[in-house]
Amino acid sequence: MVKDYLKAGKAWVETYLKTVIASPNAEYAKLYEAMNYSLLMGGKRIRPILTKAVLESLGGDADKYQDMICAIELIHTYSLIHDDLPAMDDDDYRRGRLTSHKVFGESTAILAGDALLTAAFEILAQSSDIPAEKRIKLIDLLAKASGPNGMIAGQMDDVEGEKKALTIEELKQVHDKKTGALIRYAVTAGCLIADADELFITEMERYSRHLGLAYQIHNDLKDVVLDEAETGKTIHHDAALNKNTYPSLLGIAGAIQELNDVIRQAEDCLNRVVLSNGDTENKIDVFRQILDYVRI
Repeated sequence: MVKDYLKAGKAWVETYLKTVIASPNAEYAKLYEAMNYSLLMGGKRIRPILTKAVLESLGGDADKYQDMICAIELIHTYSLIHDDLPAMDDDDYRRGRLTSHKVFGESTAILAGDALLTAAFEILAQSSDIPAEKRIKLIDLLAKASGPNGMIAGQMDDVEGEKKALTIEELKQVHDKKTGALIRYAVTAGCLIADADELFITEMERYSRHLGLAYQIHNDLKDVVLDEAETGKTIHHDAALNKNTYPSLLGIAGAIQELNDVIRQAEDCLNRVVLSNGDTENKIDVFRQILDYVRI
């Protein structure tokens, strides 16, 4: 069952994450506690599950590459720690728990995020089961996805966008980098390790681009249509920060319609993969299920 796969995939990721950050000595215990506090806070673990699913759909052994697959979650967690800071979104809660800076202070939260970022690249560099050429390519791709032309660029655009009204196309560009870049990397990494064919790579990268956009629209909608018990964080926070969001630009009904359109485009990508190779339907089904995470 696909739902069982997603549940097992999350457990598989979290089993690794519980062991990856260990304090070398008591002197830095607070730093490592802060790193683990956010890393083990929960979440869907969609990014590493995507890489795992791509790899396994192409006949690869995910267990062999568990460290490489899970490294992306360290970068995602670092981005959340920094995003919650008072200088950014100033959030007190995430996933129903106090954010890192509320527990450990701003300085430690910043350093914990920095440490998770650099630890992710250390993990990739030491992934000896991956041939050196592919390892270098993965490091390059992840640096680009998370750096000043990817996620960080999207974060900067998001901050600057608070000062002006964006068009819907401009907002899509912000989130294509802020949210989408790491999701695209997750899919591309699995394709690279498994030596996927060109059509599979093309359609799955398109799928991941649509998924990233759907993820952000869904996140924007949660802020206005769900309560705090369901979101695990302060609601109506985007409006308080004067952020450009899909509901603010399109209205709630328009944002839901945009979300449904993007999900349909993602499904079309999967359909083309199946048409090109009919025996992949069962293997592709998990990617359809992932889209259910972003439906309203």
